[in-house]
Amino acid sequence: MQAILDGDGAMVRESAEPEQPLTGGMVNTVVRVGDTVRRTAGPWTPAVHAVLEHLERVGFDRAPRALGLDDQGREVLSFLPGTPADRPWPEVLRTGDGLRQLAEMVADLAVALASFEAPPDAVWRSGGVPRDGRRVLRHGDLGPWNTLWDGDRLVGLIDWDFLEPAPELWDFAQLAWFAVPLRPEPKGWRTCGFAEEPDHLARLELIADHAGVSAADLAATLLDLQACDRDRMLTWGRAGIHPYDSFLERGLVAEIEAESRWLRDQLRLA
Repeated sequence: MQAILDGDGAMVRESAEPEQPLTGGMVNTVVRVGDTVRRTAGPWTPAVHAVLEHLERVGFDRAPRALGLDDQGREVLSFLPGTPADRPWPEVLRTGDGLRQLAEMVADLAVALASFEAPPDAVWRSGGVPRDGRRVLRHGDLGPWNTLWDGDRLVGLIDWDFLEPAPELWDFAQLAWFAVPLRPEPKGWRTCGFAEEPDHLARLELIADHAGVSAADLAATLLDLQACDRDRMLTWGRAGIHPYDSFLERGLVAEIEAESRWLRDQLRLA
């Protein structure tokens, strides 16, 4: 039996269900136990759970519920049914409708997060982005692999560990990066399952419309995000900080640099 503890360390209930490893988990070890998911916790977990509890209160229904910690110190979340959009993508994600559902969800999430007041001692896994100007909370890992689908319907968004304060629109920019996709091969449109090259600009404009900015402005925001990701991998990866050390070992710095060059070339950005 496994005890589940709430945020104050009190036992909530026990589970005798067996553990079932879940796919993915490149950063954390993830298993399913009954109708819950157990994931590696860290100093950031209380802040993440506070956000998830807030999202539940305000009616954002695409996120798992935070259920505390188990007796192994792992975070416990409600299990969300659905199929993640791994490559090659499900057909719906290659259509305007699928992309629209994603953009609408990110817009709804931005509204829901705007009313969250973080405690002054909140700890974020990536520390937040030290920039001047307005900062808002973002999901921080907004790729198709973290979205769940029931057929043609978007039903969930998972893996909230990288929640952090960041410049506005970074969630929209990250969505555009991975869901347009604004990437050359080997992770571009062919690998995603398109039969022919999609209209990258039209797909970018769809997301930009939901963000309330031009496609060029959203692309420029993405270049800033890519530069930040690159710098984090170099600085924290060389310092041996997980998971950035593994990102560095996998050659993701060179990959991001190539994707930024591709983006500038495709959209003729300065």
